[in-house]
Amino acid sequence: MEKTIGMKLLEGKKVAYETAVYPPTIRDAEQVAAAIGFTPASVFKTLVVQPPAGDVRAKPMLVMVPSHRQLDLKKLAKAVKAKKLKMASHNEAEQLTGLQVGGISPLALVNKGFAIYLDASAQSLDKIVISAGQRGTQVILRVADLVKVTRARFVDVAGE
Repeated sequence: MEKTIGMKLLEGKKVAYETAVYPPTIRDAEQVAAAIGFTPASVFKTLVVQPPAGDVRAKPMLVMVPSHRQLDLKKLAKAVKAKKLKMASHNEAEQLTGLQVGGISPLALVNKGFAIYLDASAQSLDKIVISAGQRGTQVILRVADLVKVTRARFVDVAGE
């Protein structure tokens, strides 16, 4: 398997990780969890959220939430002290990140200027599963290592 940008970053920082592969045709994060044999609560999807139109100072952000939960934009706005936020469309997410939806990874975007947030539920986990930076490949690593490498902030943003 060819190493992704995310894997190369982890190796460069000497962070231990494992990989899990699944058919790249699977697009639903809960189905990914089932395909690789992990609970939905430990497999996190990375969502791209945009600031309000016209706010030239604010940058898009990456928000990781458990695969079986939705992002609560109101909770996120409150946590980041923003008036209003919106989810990026699939096309917008791909344009902003340069990655395909289903393969968006904070590891591949660490030095790209995104604010990175991780749902607070991850604090109860030892290991977390996130995209390696391409569809069909996930990385499994310690939550503490993910936070250290990405400088992610914990926020309580998962909805139902």
